[in-house]
Amino acid sequence: MKALTFSSFGSPDVLEYIDLPKPSIKKGEVLLKNEAIGLNYADVYRRKGNYHLKGNPPYLAGYEGGGTVVESKSELYKVGDKLAYADVPFANAEYIVVPETHAIPLPKEIDIQLAASVLLQGLTAHYLSKDSHDVQEGEYVLVHAASGGVGQILTQICKAKGGIVIGLTRSADKLQTIIDCDADHAVQLDENWKAKVMEITNQKGVDVVFDSVGVTLEDSFEVTKECGHVVFYGMSGGDPKPVDPRMLMDTSKTLTGGDLWSYLINQEERLQRSKELFDMISNGSVKIKKPVEFSLSDGKAAHEFLESGKSSSKVLLIPDQE
Repeated sequence: MKALTFSSFGSPDVLEYIDLPKPSIKKGEVLLKNEAIGLNYADVYRRKGNYHLKGNPPYLAGYEGGGTVVESKSELYKVGDKLAYADVPFANAEYIVVPETHAIPLPKEIDIQLAASVLLQGLTAHYLSKDSHDVQEGEYVLVHAASGGVGQILTQICKAKGGIVIGLTRSADKLQTIIDCDADHAVQLDENWKAKVMEITNQKGVDVVFDSVGVTLEDSFEVTKECGHVVFYGMSGGDPKPVDPRMLMDTSKTLTGGDLWSYLINQEERLQRSKELFDMISNGSVKIKKPVEFSLSDGKAAHEFLESGKSSSKVLLIPDQE
């Protein structure tokens, strides 16, 4: 089978489109012929060597995608079934082995391209707004990187739950993207952003901040009201300064960490959370932009495009037709 791999770390130039043996399956697994594969920043970090990788090169990245079952040793799924997955390794290839416990069946209204566009980022937004902080009607919600993949979905979910959403972005060009996601306010992350947030909240501060930037963590606490909540789930802008626990005590503010893998812990959780996400898409609460597609063989260009920050849509890798 064809696969997008790398044997050394670095720029997109290290990516190689090569032949690898087609994987075999064992009991409780299916072999999926991929039709769409989600490209995520985690794949970029793996290519750069930021993450520890097990095994020996060539390395095969990718965790998210969907396709059709072509072989099955599962009692749950048969040949011809359309399935997706959000946390299965070695996705950047024509075929992938998916344990039945990790397979996500698709309702009729959710096609494979849509599932591959939304699962990782959508399930992240889902747990943030439900488990990390269960957003309530009338709460002021501040979303960092609101024009990004997780941010767009998180903004829409928080708005659907009745939150008053303030979306932040570094780029003035992406303010409209935030408004298109039903945010009540779109604010550029400039030297005045904290004052703007405080003005919007009548100097009271927000109830909750979802911070995926990292270096902004101290600022996030500054715009959070007393007894408010900061959810920290990423460091796209760099490492945050250490948090003073006395500040938390004196202000009764709460800091919560967030990681999707703490919630996708078994088959039941995957299926229930995916269903709730798909339901929000089906009823119109969450709208997903049309993805940008690259052929799997053109993975270098796909990585370059993702890293350029030019698009606010999901990037998909589409396996080449034989």
